[in-house]
Amino acid sequence: MANICYNYKQVILVRDDLKLSKGKLSSQVAHASVEAVLKSDKEKLNCWKGEGAKKVVLSVKDEKELLKFNQLAKDEGFKTALIKDAGHTEIKPGTITALAIGPEEENKIDKLTGKLKIL
Repeated sequence: MANICYNYKQVILVRDDLKLSKGKLSSQVAHASVEAVLKSDKEKLNCWKGEGAKKVVLSVKDEKELLKFNQLAKDEGFKTALIKDAGHTEIKPGTITALAIGPEEENKIDKLTGKLKIL
């Protein structure tokens, strides 16, 4: 029996307060996306990839807000990946920079993150 796929997407939240360079921000987003994919359910992952692997990068105010969304996403049963930087370049080691949520059904993920600003 074929899987029924819905509209899936992944969101990556990044901290606005860190004022990362474009290159650093891009690498943190990539780390988060890959880590979340590695944790994801195979069927959801296949649907997401088959639909074009939609990703949206959103901005949060600071670490406190990022951690709040991490907990809310976990409470909904979503796969998450919280990224802590190694500290080799712009920021201190262990700084929490980004959070990926999903891939998950778009309507479900939008209920959680739909009011955040696109980066």
